[in-house]
Amino acid sequence: MNYKTFTTTKKKDRSSLKEYNFVKKEVDKDYDELTFLAAQVCKVPIAQIGIICENNIWFKSSHGTEVAEIIKQNFLFNETLCNPEDVSIFHKKNAPAAFEELSALYQEDLQFYAGIPLFSPKGEAIAVFNILDTYPRELSENEKRSLHSLANQTHHLFEYRKQNNKLYYVQKKLKLKYQELEKFTSVVSHDIKSPLANIISLSELLKDENEGKLDEENSLYLQYLVESSYSLRNYVDGILGYYRSDHISEKDFENVDLEGLLKKVADLYQISEDIEISYPKNITLHKVNKSALTQVFMNLISNALKYNNKDFRKIDINFEEVKDFYIFEVKDNGNGITKQNLEKIFDLFTTLDSNDRDGNPGSGIGLATVKKLVENMDGKIEVNSIPGDGSSFKFKIRRT
Repeated sequence: MNYKTFTTTKKKDRSSLKEYNFVKKEVDKDYDELTFLAAQVCKVPIAQIGIICENNIWFKSSHGTEVAEIIKQNFLFNETLCNPEDVSIFHKKNAPAAFEELSALYQEDLQFYAGIPLFSPKGEAIAVFNILDTYPRELSENEKRSLHSLANQTHHLFEYRKQNNKLYYVQKKLKLKYQELEKFTSVVSHDIKSPLANIISLSELLKDENEGKLDEENSLYLQYLVESSYSLRNYVDGILGYYRSDHISEKDFENVDLEGLLKKVADLYQISEDIEISYPKNITLHKVNKSALTQVFMNLISNALKYNNKDFRKIDINFEEVKDFYIFEVKDNGNGITKQNLEKIFDLFTTLDSNDRDGNPGSGIGLATVKKLVENMDGKIEVNSIPGDGSSFKFKIRRT
């Protein structure tokens, strides 16, 4: 009966082995469990997974022995690599010299050997799954099949490890690229903000000094210049905030007094009698990212106030605690959002066909930043809205 599941083409090139990045003396319980099972199922004292190098075979996992490696030219292991079709089985009486060599190394009178080679997808032999016994014996068909299954699981672990290594290097490259992009964004934004601050200051000065001296058309042009400068500044600040949100999400978790956090945020915006912000009292959040949570509330409250043309602006913040999450709701009585816009408001650089109460268009960055921060806290955000009546932003973050 043939239970072969591996590619059998052999190559001299050892480049494939580097892709698995095997590390000597690295304890790995997954492999140890497989050699343990092999020893139990086949009722033998020794089971091993050996990684094939250029001149030797070193054992990634060994059950029942402390032997760390063996020369590759050993007859038993070498013959195993030449027989990929089935389990290679040898007895001492058929290969006495090879068993004497093994017995001296293992310090046991070994009488029985069985091994299965493992190949990479390219056909290169990368490992041997073998068992040893001190008594002459045979393997039943079920034992052979079990040994093949365990070897096959070892092969899957090898491939899983290789894919993880590739993913690690891809992530590392992406992180470096992101850092470069972040640095570029920061430098460009800074270089834009400096002259932009001068433009805003000079425009405001020009506007104040020429009040009543310019005709209506020139006054309108000057007003456009001032408004456009402020819009560009907000856009640049938004970009910086979006890219800095990852650093905010990496900050340490701590216990937070929700009332104290929200009071500080509300005090920033509750600056006139036409604004009312209510929030829950006497609540302690355990092990949350205070900086990220503060930024989320600041963005949501700022948006709720800007996109509200009513004479009295009201925001209610609600809280709910469930098994795995803290749930928050920021509800306003503002302008609301149309149904066709609900699905795209969290997309970066996506702006809606509406201006805020001061006539300025949005940047399409604030809510994208909110979504990013919430998801970095292992959470989710959603919105419900009725045009003319207001909106409700509900988000949850994982609690520990």
